Amino acid sequence: MRADRLVATLLLMQARGRVTAAELAEELEVSTATARRDLEALSAAGVPVYPQPGRGGGWSLVGGARTDLSGLTAAEAQALFLIAGPAASVAPQVKSALRKLVRALPGTFRAEAQAAAEAVVIDAAAWGDDTEEQPALVSHLQEAVVRQRKVRLTYAKRGAAASKRVVDPWGLVDKDGIWYLVAGTPDGQRTFRIDRIEDAEATGEKASRPDDFELARAWDSVVTAVERKRAETTAALLVPTRFLDIFRHQHGRHCTVVETAGDHTRVELTAPRPLDIARNIAGWGGLVVVESPGSVQAHLADIGAELVSRYPRAAPAEPAES
Repeated sequence: MRADRLVATLLLMQARGRVTAAELAEELEVSTATARRDLEALSAAGVPVYPQPGRGGGWSLVGGARTDLSGLTAAEAQALFLIAGPAASVAPQVKSALRKLVRALPGTFRAEAQAAAEAVVIDAAAWGDDTEEQPALVSHLQEAVVRQRKVRLTYAKRGAAASKRVVDPWGLVDKDGIWYLVAGTPDGQRTFRIDRIEDAEATGEKASRPDDFELARAWDSVVTAVERKRAETTAALLVPTRFLDIFRHQHGRHCTVVETAGDHTRVELTAPRPLDIARNIAGWGGLVVVESPGSVQAHLADIGAELVSRYPRAAPAEPAES
């Protein structure tokens, strides 16, 4: 994971004072080109890493070798933690490294560095949506989370007109490419899908956040509530094993593998209603077999009949006379 390597790179540079891309590549078991790109990424993020050309050169931290990060400015420390922080939600070793780095920082920098490290959670399990590009507002909202500033949102729920509201931004979640803002509102904790936020403006007013708030735990509660609503119907299906990865990616955590037997794998698929399951798998045609329940089978039959009625098969063309 790249964020893990970036943290490891910085720690190695602190210990040795100067490293070459080749030495770093050997230490981290990556290619020299990858090591060089990581060094350039640290430099571009504002961390004081710079190259020294010529024989005996390499990459160094400004100020030479150090045993702590006291040479970083507040902006540089925040940049580093913004890079590595999201990976801590999926890589325990990164979380451990970040804790050590926080303790090494001067006290005046620790609060914002810690906030940056905890501003984003990564949830790789999809909810069936296609992966999208990161919305432009993510970095703006991330800054508001780190600096603890209230944000005025213009937000449009699906099928509703946009409305304005002021929220306390508590954290961001990247769920397989779909981004969410977890925030405090007068009505309690709420979750906003970022691609439905039309505009976001920091007000300059300090945001409030519960002292015991943990983004990962809060997001877990959100997922549990959503999954409870989305899993009222369960269907048993047979999916060709060669297409299993595609099917699982398409349906995310709603698809659970039961067993694989030869060319087919039995899975369980959940959704709010039988009709939702039928609609979700109708495009697979005869490749997917529904074993149960009968209600899903009935809905698939209705969908098939509707399609045949709307798009009747054309009669084969008569051969032309010679």
